[in-house]
Amino acid sequence: MSTETLEFQAEARQLLQLMVHSIYSNKDIFLRELISNASDALDKRRLAGLTDDRLKADDLHIAIEADGEARTLTVRDNGIGMSRDDVVALIGTIARSGTAETLSRLKENGKNAESSELIGQFGVGFYSVFMVADKVTLLTRRAGEETGVRWESDGGATYTIESADDLPEGTAVTVHLRPADEEDALHDYADPAKIREIVKRYSDFIAFPIRMGESTLNSMKALWARPRSEVKEEEYREFYRHISHDWTDPLETIRMRAEGTFEYEALLFLPARAPHDLFQRDARHGIQLYVKRVFIMDDTRELLPSHLRFVKGVVDAADLSLNISREILQQDRHIQLIRRRLAKKVLSTVKDLMTSDADKYRTFWREFGTAVKEGLLDPAEDHKAILDIASFASTAGEEPTTLADYVARMKDGQDKIYFMTGESRAQVENSPHLEAFKAKEYEVLLLTDPVDEIWAEAVGDYDGKEFRSVARGAVDLPAEEKVSEESSGAYAPLLSWLGQTLDGVKDVRLTTRLTSSPACLVSDADGISPTLEKMYRAMGQELPPVERILELNPGHPLVSGLRAAHEQRAADPELTETAELLYGTALLAEGGDLADPARFAKLLADRLARTV
Repeated sequence: MSTETLEFQAEARQLLQLMVHSIYSNKDIFLRELISNASDALDKRRLAGLTDDRLKADDLHIAIEADGEARTLTVRDNGIGMSRDDVVALIGTIARSGTAETLSRLKENGKNAESSELIGQFGVGFYSVFMVADKVTLLTRRAGEETGVRWESDGGATYTIESADDLPEGTAVTVHLRPADEEDALHDYADPAKIREIVKRYSDFIAFPIRMGESTLNSMKALWARPRSEVKEEEYREFYRHISHDWTDPLETIRMRAEGTFEYEALLFLPARAPHDLFQRDARHGIQLYVKRVFIMDDTRELLPSHLRFVKGVVDAADLSLNISREILQQDRHIQLIRRRLAKKVLSTVKDLMTSDADKYRTFWREFGTAVKEGLLDPAEDHKAILDIASFASTAGEEPTTLADYVARMKDGQDKIYFMTGESRAQVENSPHLEAFKAKEYEVLLLTDPVDEIWAEAVGDYDGKEFRSVARGAVDLPAEEKVSEESSGAYAPLLSWLGQTLDGVKDVRLTTRLTSSPACLVSDADGISPTLEKMYRAMGQELPPVERILELNPGHPLVSGLRAAHEQRAADPELTETAELLYGTALLAEGGDLADPARFAKLLADRLARTV
């Protein structure tokens, strides 16, 4: 095949330009990225060799070759290699979602510290090589195939690709180095001493030998197998960056060792920020699985429940089969045991942070709380452990509160945890449903995550205290004032008329829930909230019309005036318009959508015009 010149994908071109113009002051990381890619290729080759003898290889390793005179640095591996399609897909295109947003952040941040944290966010570490290169040549042959590929680019808008014969299996990346420039932190990367320094700092834990000439540059010691006292925090941080492609430091490091009939070791990390694809269905997540120090599987979702999918790390088991498959993992009782213990350890670690490091805890919950609450929807999960570490906005103040603190503040005689759901704190906090609770100083949780609409129903209670929505059913504050029988009788004709006049209203009744608003809409005790109804409809689920209950405040002048007017002129068409306005304002107050906004606006404008 003749040489082809192809264009990079638009986002890839933008990223290349950012790299060429050196958005990252620490250019050493390009070698870390090349070594990390080589290590991944060796892992894949070793794993493939377990099921296909043709792909087995002896002496899997990474070789680094430096030529000071030619100004080149080559990183070579005998791993799985790439086909032509692999090269185009992996290097010519950035196929991950969130690219545009991340590129925008890179441009905005320039050379500041956060830029270095974004480079690895969507798996484009290879491009960092253009921070130090005038040109990059890649030679690769996929294991088991006859023909190799030669790829080359100077970091511009295009690259060349052609078939190449007589290549060894694996990949070799040759960096044609730019001249050293210490003022620009561009070191001499053909200097063996500099190479040794970078490898020791960033890649000492790589499980394969990294060789330069006759020397092996890395120790290859598994961090999880070494005593914690012998591992420096920087080593943990670099290992986390290696497996997560997140260049921020982890929020917390978790070590586990299980001994006895079934032995395993685990090294887990809590990230400091949520990945951009945390809530995307096709996002990669999971723990790396090793068996007796041999890499078996990446992104092993079976090792942690979905609501802890952001946790990174490795598990090294002693008694699993080396050729274990995902199907076997789903049924293996040892894997299920590890899953339960890891989940318990993660949650207990977060609970410890609540008292030992409140700032870390707040960061964790801000970034991952929404995902963690998904575990409350799974009957198999430990709801109490999740609720123990949860925080929620509340009417008690600006700072989130834990449920334990809420319970400690409950009033005498209060046996329920009150909450209200909605799309934002401002919307919920200003809801008429809260008026009586605020007046009597009962604390209400303000729940604004979509998952909050469902979990409170699924869980039911915390520490024996029932969760109760303030927007569903009749208000049941302890020692609440009841609507007098006299008021109920006097308002009966109006309530009956409103129920017949207004569409979408299941019932009309008086309430003590309101103190300053004339009316509000509530759901049945076993009905669904408006926010949940919107969620279902947005997902394409068909629902029967959901009718609500209109509650009236008999102490409000509008309501008492409407009652008096109805007694005197029940057939007046203006009363019907007033009823529509009353219902519409109650609907708008809870963030609902009017069935006919234009009619509501006209009725309101006409009514206001008569008052001027």
